[in-house]
Amino acid sequence: MLRLKSNLPKFNHHHITHKESLLKFLALLAVLAAYFVYISWKYNASTGFGVTILSWSFFVLCTPIADGGFIIAFPIRLLFGVKMSITQVVTWFVAIGINVVMLMTAAPTYELTFLTKLLKQILMQPYPYWSILILSALGTFLSIYFGDEMMDVTAHKERVKYHRHGFKHRIILVLGFAALVILAYYQLLSSLNINLPA
Repeated sequence: MLRLKSNLPKFNHHHITHKESLLKFLALLAVLAAYFVYISWKYNASTGFGVTILSWSFFVLCTPIADGGFIIAFPIRLLFGVKMSITQVVTWFVAIGINVVMLMTAAPTYELTFLTKLLKQILMQPYPYWSILILSALGTFLSIYFGDEMMDVTAHKERVKYHRHGFKHRIILVLGFAALVILAYYQLLSSLNINLPA
């Protein structure tokens, strides 16, 4: 039987970073499930699934944080030891594929919620809206990179090793650049008169 081998540290539920990642995953999954139930109740299960998957793709493609992709990347990291940054690339292609199919077969679904309307607007107008996709990709990959680094640190001995190899400096650099990307993202939304509801 073929087994996937990984030199990545195993999940440790006693490790605070791993526990926080698990709680974040469960919270995001609960929000997604509740959203699906609400939309299904409002319309029907088929429409609920379509709107939920489009809303998920909005968070994957159009926000500079990794929450949408994290729902897939985190369990794959735990089960198969694949770095979340690699899974995120695949997730992006999946989200793009979903939108291509939905635009061709179920375009009216985009008109049902604010998020899906905004998603369609961004996807259908390359200039200037695809700049949102680019900034979102940068922010997402930076946050996933940071998440991978935190997952890799499972013991005090490993923290010392990472600190010796400039771990602190890399994290400060990544966080600083991520902050700049997020700031640029919100400035862009403001300049395009796109206001996300509170």
